[in-house]
Amino acid sequence: MTQAHALEARVREALGELLLTLADDEFVLGFWDSEWTGIAPMLEEDIAFSSLAQDEIGHARALYEILAQLTATDADRIAFGREPHEYRHCRLLDHPRTDWAFSVARRYLYDTADSVRLEALASSSYAPLAELVAKIRREETYHLQHGDAWLRRLAQGRGEPRQRVERALEALGADAVTVFTPLAGEAELIAAEILPVPLGELHERWRGRLEPTFRELGLPMLPAGDPAPGGRGPEHGADFRWLWGEFTAVARLEPGAVW
Repeated sequence: MTQAHALEARVREALGELLLTLADDEFVLGFWDSEWTGIAPMLEEDIAFSSLAQDEIGHARALYEILAQLTATDADRIAFGREPHEYRHCRLLDHPRTDWAFSVARRYLYDTADSVRLEALASSSYAPLAELVAKIRREETYHLQHGDAWLRRLAQGRGEPRQRVERALEALGADAVTVFTPLAGEAELIAAEILPVPLGELHERWRGRLEPTFRELGLPMLPAGDPAPGGRGPEHGADFRWLWGEFTAVARLEPGAVW
């Protein structure tokens, strides 16, 4: 497997971009879901969503550490020291928490997309990434089960639960595909087998996995179309800027402090 010291400069740069997108996705989703702590619709889900959020932020931390080693920087500085426009998460994660059905729908769309992405990265030639992905995938199995159970519960409900999840999927559908937004250095990553499969192909695999569930539940399939190049910023909107203010507040109290 490939190690950092053996990478050419442009491959190293492309790998850094890949790691940043993966980490920022997990980081931002984790903080959105942490907003449910104390206000989820039932005690079990208060605990469950807090646990999911903690997992995602933990995954982000591990990915930031790999990136920090690659770039000789600091993981905390990467996580908390950037301006809002510098984050590279997908537009699916720019939406605010909203209601329970909305958060369930987003988590289902993200987790199913992320599972396809992680499945491919498990055979990455870059050893630190492949090894971390193997661990993350074990935890993500439970995330998928949780999301699937809640999607079915809401979609099979009568009246308002069904209506709310349908509205959420409609609102999120166009942005869900941005998980697979093409990366600038994707060709270099594929040539080096760091990214074993093009993101466009992973997008098609993901849609293929969604279709049976949506058909079973009578839900309208997401709109077709490839992800646009601008699906990962730099403009993220007022909702993310608010969240950024929340999760960077402590770090900004004393820049450069050691925690």
